[in-house]
Amino acid sequence: MANKARATISDVAKAAKAGKTSISRYLNGEKHLLSEAMLARIEKAVADLDYRPSLMARGLKHGRTRLIGLIIADITNPYSVHVLSGIEAACREKGFTPLVCNTNNEVNQELHYLDLLRSYQVEGIVVNAVGMREEGLNRLQQSALPMVLIDRKIPEFACDVVGLDNTQAATTATEHLVDQGFEALLFLSEPLGTVNTRRERLSAFRATLARYPGIMAENAEVPLADSAVIDNALRQFHTRHRGMRKAVISANGALTLQVARSLKRLGLHWGSDIGLLGFDELEWAELAGVGITTLKQPTWQIGFAAVEQVVRRIEGNHEPIREQVFSGELIVRGSTAR
Repeated sequence: MANKARATISDVAKAAKAGKTSISRYLNGEKHLLSEAMLARIEKAVADLDYRPSLMARGLKHGRTRLIGLIIADITNPYSVHVLSGIEAACREKGFTPLVCNTNNEVNQELHYLDLLRSYQVEGIVVNAVGMREEGLNRLQQSALPMVLIDRKIPEFACDVVGLDNTQAATTATEHLVDQGFEALLFLSEPLGTVNTRRERLSAFRATLARYPGIMAENAEVPLADSAVIDNALRQFHTRHRGMRKAVISANGALTLQVARSLKRLGLHWGSDIGLLGFDELEWAELAGVGITTLKQPTWQIGFAAVEQVVRRIEGNHEPIREQVFSGELIVRGSTAR
């Protein structure tokens, strides 16, 4: 069956035996300017034709689309899911609609979506950056769109940022393991690259352990999808420090899951054979045997605050660029118990 053609303002005017000006007044809330008879005819025409005005067209006419573009690095990541919840709540409160684009951690997709969002004339953009190259940075700078970055900064790009206080969080996590009597610690992350969150957490880990010279400190970079490399890193760490109390800090939730799987493959138990602490609170962490200690990020608040800031910019706020950080919360479970 052919789709029924969408009714236009001309169709409504014809059915109501009225001019387009009268229809526009009705749609714009100026019903007091219409006679009762005219108002009744227009209401009937709108109902009979199931007329729905184009919000996009009306917004463009007044220079507003009420759209905020959202570029997410990986929408399957639990971190992103919780951030999105905060973003959606803030958009609803502020009267905006989010357009969500998932780059799947691919830089080319990031560039594609930047161009796409500009074509939709979004009023602002919230970006969870992958690692933009010079071409992408140039496009952002030329767009002059209000923009806020979540979690990851872009090198040499001045922009508002909202995220975790990585130094506080990593320091809290490391000191907890020291207090629990661990003698050797491994900070495990994906390749550092230019990702500031990984670098800041590693730096805080090293700075904290510099105050405890008796504790062995190591770090390793592993590809998230390469289970053999992860297995090897954990096996070697366990072997090198046999007989010592040792623990692993995982730099994010996705990696924590892979570490848990690797320990199972190696026949090691977190909590007894090796300690385990992961950034990001995962729903299954408390159900995983003795439970996994996590550093919980206030992800909902981060998403909400990012939209608040971009809306302030949209409304003309010209205060200096700022970085807004939130403290993390340590959730202690059996994986780091004495």
